[in-house]
Amino acid sequence: MSSVTNRIKDVKQPRGGYINPLSLKVETIEDGKVLGEENLHASILGMVVDYLTRFVMGTSVEEAFKIPIAGYCERTKLVGKEAIARDRKIKIDIVSLLSQIVSLDDASIIAACKACTYDVWFRNPTGALFAKGADETTPDATTIENIKIMVGRSVSFWKKYGPITIDGFTFEEKGYTTTVDSGDGDYLTANTIWDFKVSKTKPTNKHTLQLLMYWIMGQHSEKEEFRNITQVGIFNPRLNTVYTLDISAVPKEVILAVEKDVICY
Repeated sequence: MSSVTNRIKDVKQPRGGYINPLSLKVETIEDGKVLGEENLHASILGMVVDYLTRFVMGTSVEEAFKIPIAGYCERTKLVGKEAIARDRKIKIDIVSLLSQIVSLDDASIIAACKACTYDVWFRNPTGALFAKGADETTPDATTIENIKIMVGRSVSFWKKYGPITIDGFTFEEKGYTTTVDSGDGDYLTANTIWDFKVSKTKPTNKHTLQLLMYWIMGQHSEKEEFRNITQVGIFNPRLNTVYTLDISAVPKEVILAVEKDVICY
C-alpha cells in the first residue's frame, strides 16, 4: 500500500514518461522580481507558500494548516515511546505557532515555517524521525522575502485562473485501491486539477504522472467535483510559470496503462 507520491517512486515509466513534460502548455508570467538563496529545505517552503496562500485568501489558519495540526497530534501520541529519541521532545506547540500567524509579516512567516515542520509527522512518520523540528527551523531574511514574493504570485495566479472550488481534495472511497490507498491534491477549479510546486526546475515525468493519477482517481471516485475536470495543471510560484495539459490530449492507451499498472484498479 502506498500514497500517490510513494507509488510514483516505485514505478518504472516508459521512455519519456507516461506523459512527456514537453507536452505541457507553458505560460511564464513576468513581474521583474528575482528570488535569492534560501536557508530552508524546499519541502518546507512548498508547504509554507501553499498554506499561507490559502490563509491570506481567506481560509482560517486552522483549516489552512490542518495537516501540520494533524501531524502535531500524531507526534504528540508518540512522545514517550521508544521510537522517539529522548532529545526529540516537543519544544514548540502548534497552538502557540498558529496564534502568531496573523498576516504576511515576518513574524507570521517564521511561525508558519516552524508549524510546517509538523506536517511530516502526518505524511511520513518514519521520515519525521530524521527531519528538523520547529526549534531548528528559522527562515533568514532572504527566505522570508522569497516566501512573500511567492505567496503574492500565488494570489495573483488565482485572480486569473480561479476561483477555487475545492481547497484540498481526496478520492474516497472508490478512487483508492489496495495499491494506492492514500494521497491528496492541492486545488480544484471548475475544470482543472491544480498542483503547486516551488522547485527550481521544470516539471518532470513524475509530476505529470501525479497529475494523471489524480485525474483518473477522481473519475473512479465518482465525486461530483471531478465530473467536469478536463484539464490538469501546475503552478510554480518560484518560476512564476503555469503548466497545463488537456486530458483529451492524453492517449486512451496511456490512461488505461496507468489505471491497470500504476493505480491497479
